Amino acid sequence: MTRKLLIPFLIGSLALGLAGCGNSPGMRALTGGAIGAGAGAGIAAVSGGKPATGALIGGAVGAVGGAVTAP
Repeated sequence: MTRKLLIPFLIGSLALGLAGCGNSPGMRALTGGAIGAGAGAGIAAVSGGKPATGALIGGAVGAVGGAVTAP
């Protein structure tokens, strides 16, 4: 497996493992934001973008997604 494929695969695996964390909307927003930031930074790094920008966008999307989902 090439390195370009390995990093997104590992990030996705980690995200799936942490997806069930959190019973309250605040905790789900926190874990969703952390997962989103990591995934956004990883995807941006692999695709040639800026990891900091990817982390900010991914963290925001993950936090909102975690806050609005049902437990």
